[in-house]
Amino acid sequence: MPEELRWDDAEDLGLKLADMYPEQNPLEVRFTDLHKLITGLPTFVDDPSKSTEGKLEAIQMAWYEEYSERTQ
Repeated sequence: MPEELRWDDAEDLGLKLADMYPEQNPLEVRFTDLHKLITGLPTFVDDPSKSTEGKLEAIQMAWYEEYSERTQ
């Protein structure tokens, strides 16, 4: 996992969120809250205003994939 995370690092961000919030179903997280979780990560260094719905969705799906694997 890279030391610095950016919006385009969907897989790595998904893994990081799965590690930090293992009990949270990512599909229950609103995009506004997801944005806050991501920008609050200590290793996130990108411009918060550069997020898009597509990038948030990719991160949410990467997180959900990891969540699904861990909860089965």
